[in-house]
Amino acid sequence: MFWFLLIAMVVVVAAVTLVVVGGGDGGGLRDSEPDRLHDPLPEDRPVARADVDAVRLPVTVRGYRMNDVDDVLDRLGAELAERDARIAELEAALAGAHASAMGGPGLIQDGPPVLGPVPEAGPAPGPGDREAADGPEAPGKTPDGEERP
Repeated sequence: MFWFLLIAMVVVVAAVTLVVVGGGDGGGLRDSEPDRLHDPLPEDRPVARADVDAVRLPVTVRGYRMNDVDDVLDRLGAELAERDARIAELEAALAGAHASAMGGPGLIQDGPPVLGPVPEAGPAPGPGDREAADGPEAPGKTPDGEERP
C-alpha cells in the first residue's frame, strides 16, 4: 500500500510540473504586467477631493513606486500653492473694496471719534483735590448750579 501511494504522488507531481513548465498549449505562465498609476490626477482642471480619494498608488516589492508618489505629491503641492496665491489675491481685493466703500483707508479707526483736542492723561482727581486746588470754597455756583454762600 505504501508503494502504491508513493507512486501515485510522484505521478501527480510530474503531471502538475509538466502543465506548469511547458505542457498544454505551449504558452505557459505569462509575465505579469507591472503595476502603474492608471488614473493620474487630471491635467485639464483643478484637483478635487474626489480625485485625491480615487488615486491608488501601485505597490512594488519594497513599497510604493517612488516616481508615481513623487508625481502625485508634486501635483498636489502645485495645486495648493496656486490656491493659496488665489486666496491671498482675493483677500487683498476684498480689503481694497471694503476700504474704498468706507471712503478711504484713513477713515477706519478703533474707538469713538475724537471731536476736540485729547486731554493729557493724569491722575484722576479725588474728593479732596478740588478744595486743595481752589482753596477754600470760592463764592459762585456749585457744579450742580446752586449758589454758594
